[in-house]
Amino acid sequence: MIVVMLALSFKGIGRDLPVQGWIILSDNMDNATMTIEAAKKYGVNQIQLSHQIIHDLKEVKEVETREQVNILTDLAHKNGIEEVLVWDHSFYDLEYYPSRFRNGPGGTIDLDNPSFWEWFKQDYRNMLDLIPAVDGLVLTFIETGAYAEKQHSDILKTNQEKLAAVVNAIAAVAIEERGKKLYIRTFAYSDKEYANITGCLEHIKSDEIILMMKEVPHDFFLTHPNDPFVGKINRPTIVEFDTGNEYNGQGIIANTWPNYVGRRWSDFMNRPNVVGYVARTDRYGTTKVVGTPNEILLYTLKRLSEYPELDIDLIYDEYISSRYGEKALIPLKNAFKKAYDIVLSSMYILGTNAAKHSALDYEPYNSSYDRHVSGRWMDPPVVFVEHGVDKEFHYWKDVINHIAPARFKTKNSPLNEEARYVIDSCWVNPQELMDSLYLHYIVTEKQYGVDLAEKALSEIEQAKGALCSKDYEELFRLFKRTLLKAQLHEAVSTAYFGYRIYARGKSFRYKGLEEQIGSALKRIDIIVDEMKNMPGEHPSGQWDWLEDAETALSYKKKILSGWKEYDNVRFIQ
Repeated sequence: MIVVMLALSFKGIGRDLPVQGWIILSDNMDNATMTIEAAKKYGVNQIQLSHQIIHDLKEVKEVETREQVNILTDLAHKNGIEEVLVWDHSFYDLEYYPSRFRNGPGGTIDLDNPSFWEWFKQDYRNMLDLIPAVDGLVLTFIETGAYAEKQHSDILKTNQEKLAAVVNAIAAVAIEERGKKLYIRTFAYSDKEYANITGCLEHIKSDEIILMMKEVPHDFFLTHPNDPFVGKINRPTIVEFDTGNEYNGQGIIANTWPNYVGRRWSDFMNRPNVVGYVARTDRYGTTKVVGTPNEILLYTLKRLSEYPELDIDLIYDEYISSRYGEKALIPLKNAFKKAYDIVLSSMYILGTNAAKHSALDYEPYNSSYDRHVSGRWMDPPVVFVEHGVDKEFHYWKDVINHIAPARFKTKNSPLNEEARYVIDSCWVNPQELMDSLYLHYIVTEKQYGVDLAEKALSEIEQAKGALCSKDYEELFRLFKRTLLKAQLHEAVSTAYFGYRIYARGKSFRYKGLEEQIGSALKRIDIIVDEMKNMPGEHPSGQWDWLEDAETALSYKKKILSGWKEYDNVRFIQ
C-alpha cells in the first residue's frame, strides 16, 4: 500500500522530543487499560494520571485511589512506558494542615515556621511511600486550594518567593531524596501573570524541574490563539493538548481535525525550550479517544513529531486507509474534514464558545460572555467569522455587546472582574441589544453547521459498503450525534435569541419574527424526540449528550410561559 510505504519512509526524521505523553483523566479502568495498551505503538513514553484518578497527591491516602494508581502504574511500566506521573496541587485547602501551623493573621499558615516545612516534607514522603512505583509528579502550584501567596511570611517578601518555597520543598523530597521527576504545570493568562511565574522560577533551586504549559492561554477553545508564553521561559517545557476536547464535544461527537492540532503543534515544536507534548485522552466517564475515529488526533501528534514537514492531508490518508481500508478513504476523509467547521459553527457563536463544557447553555452560564471570550487574548480583539457570515467582528463591541444578556454586561457582573477594561472602555452597553441583524448572523452560522453535518453524515453512509458493520455503526452513530447536536443548537439559538428580541417589545418585533420563533420551537420537539429515540448507547463524560435535549425543552418552556429574566414576557404566536 502506498500510504503504508510513505509512513515508513517518514519515520523518525523529526527533531528529538524526549517527552511524548498522554494524560488519562477518567477512572474508568477498562478505558484506561485500553489507552495504556495502545500507547506503545504511538511512541508514548509518559503517562500522566489525573482528575478522576488522582487530582491531589493527598488522595493516595484513600485505599481505592492508591490501588488504582498502583495498578495503572504497573500496567504502564509493563507496556514499556518509562515514566508514569500523578497530578498534584499544592497547597491543599487550609483545613488539611494542622491547626498549630495556621497561626498567622486570619488563620493563615505561618510560612516562617521551620516546623511547618518539616511537617510538609514528611507528609510528601509518606504519600510517595504509598505509590512507590510512580516516577514523578505534575504539580500545579498556582490557583490551588489554599493560595500559597495568601499565607503569612515576614521572610518571604513577594508572592513569587512564597510560590517558589512550595515548589522547592516538594522538589527536595521528590527530586533530591527520591530521584523522581517533577513537572510544574503553569498558567500564564496575561503579561502580569507571566511576570509572576517567571519571577517565581527565579527562586526555584532545582534545574531538573520541567515546565508544562497549555496549548492556549486559559482554557481549551478552538478560537483561542496559541499560548504566546510557551517557549519563552528558559527551562525545558512540554505542551499540554486537549485531544479529549472538553469544550468541543468530548469525543462524543466528531472531533476529527488533524489540521487544527497540526497547526498548533507545528508552531510549538519549533519554539525554543519545547521538549515534547502531552495529550489528554478523555473527558471523564466513559469518554475516550483511543479506539474511536477521534484517535486521529493522537496520530497527528505522533506523525508530526516524527516528520514535522508531513502534509496534513497525508495524515488523513494514512490514518483512514490503515484503519478503515483504502476503499473507504475518500468519503471518510471528506466527512472527517468537516468536523472542525461543524463544531465551530454550532457550539460557538460568532467566534466565541457558547457550550458549557460542551453542553448547550446560553443562559444562565455567564462565562461564555466574559471569561471564555477569545478576544481577551488578542490585540486587537477581532475575529473573522466564515460559515456563510463572512464578516469581521470586534469581540466585545460587536459580538458580546449583542449576544450577552444585559445583566452580564453591568459593572456588577462577572465581566467587571474578568475583563474590567471592557467596561471601562465602554465596549459593551448594559442593555439588551439582540436585534434582527445579529439574529440573522447567528441563524446563518448555525444553519451552515447543520448543512455541513448533513453532508458529513451522507458521506459516512456512502462508505458503508467499504466498511465492516462494526466500523460503520460506530462512524454513523458518531456523525449522527454530531448532526443532532448541530440541529439542536440551530433550533435553540433561533428560538432563544429570537425570543430576546420579542421580549424587548412590539417595536422590535420585525415581520416574520413570531413565525421564526414558533418554527424553531417545533424543531426542538422533533430533534429532541430523535435524540431520545436514537438506539444504542453513547459515551458520557463531563457532558452528557442527551442532557442537551432536556435543556432545550426547558428553554422552550421558559419562552412559552415567560422567562423570569425577561420580565416574564410570554411568547404568543
